[in-house]
Amino acid sequence: GSGGFRKRKHDNFPHGQRREEKENVNPSSALMTSFKSFQLELDTRHDKYERLVKLSRDITIESKRTIFLLHRFTSAPNGEEILNESEIKLDAVRRKIKQVAQELIGEDMYQFHRAISPGLQEYVEAVSFQYFIKTRSLISVEEINKQLIFTAEDREETTNMTSDSHDKQPHTWSLKVTPVDYLLGVADLTGELMRLCISSVGNGDIDTPFELSQFLRQIYDGFTFIGNTGPYEVSKKLYTLKQSLAKVENACYTLKVRGSEIPKHMLADVFSTKTELIDQEEGL
Repeated sequence: GSGGFRKRKHDNFPHGQRREEKENVNPSSALMTSFKSFQLELDTRHDKYERLVKLSRDITIESKRTIFLLHRFTSAPNGEEILNESEIKLDAVRRKIKQVAQELIGEDMYQFHRAISPGLQEYVEAVSFQYFIKTRSLISVEEINKQLIFTAEDREETTNMTSDSHDKQPHTWSLKVTPVDYLLGVADLTGELMRLCISSVGNGDIDTPFELSQFLRQIYDGFTFIGNTGPYEVSKKLYTLKQSLAKVENACYTLKVRGSEIPKHMLADVFSTKTELIDQEEGL
């Protein structure tokens, strides 16, 4: 009848005929060979992508641990030991990045950029945080990329990567941090500097908050030149940067106005209260 279900096109053919057509497909034909090669290429690329995601996760974890260690610099009796330990941790992170560089030999990095970008951003944040503690300045992307040029120092590693006839030649791998990853890492750095300001005030350090305020203002001014022309992630983190700057400037205001009348061991409590009020006003 008119209300019955309409048959699909392939229902007009008997199931036996369709089975015979599948059996008649020649697996060694040029078309099947091409599709098998496509399958192998896609599987290989997918496996490499998953390996890079795992390496990026390890880089992120170790970089975070380095940042947590560096926050102890203001309260540790011997800051040089903290810096030396952080350098050891960063060397371990760079060994992970070396594995990423080896995975990307002969590949277009931007095809796998989404897999490695979170780890690179966290590494930039850790390296720039350590660099600021040492020099009170911002590390450049060129300086970061110089540290990501690796050589095969171990003969066993060299023989695994190349043939015996090329053992005497130096082998290098490099991985460049993109400008976007650098900007996002620096934007995350501002949050760590805000926490450094809080810990400095708690330890009775009056000068560090004013240095951090001036430094964060320069970073914020630099980001405002980019504006909405940059990637979406940069403009999104610009709001967080502005919040960190406001909290540090509020700390400097509290220290300047009420620093003489409030004991040093109570300045951190006053600053924390002010920070909570700012977060409530902004709806955080």
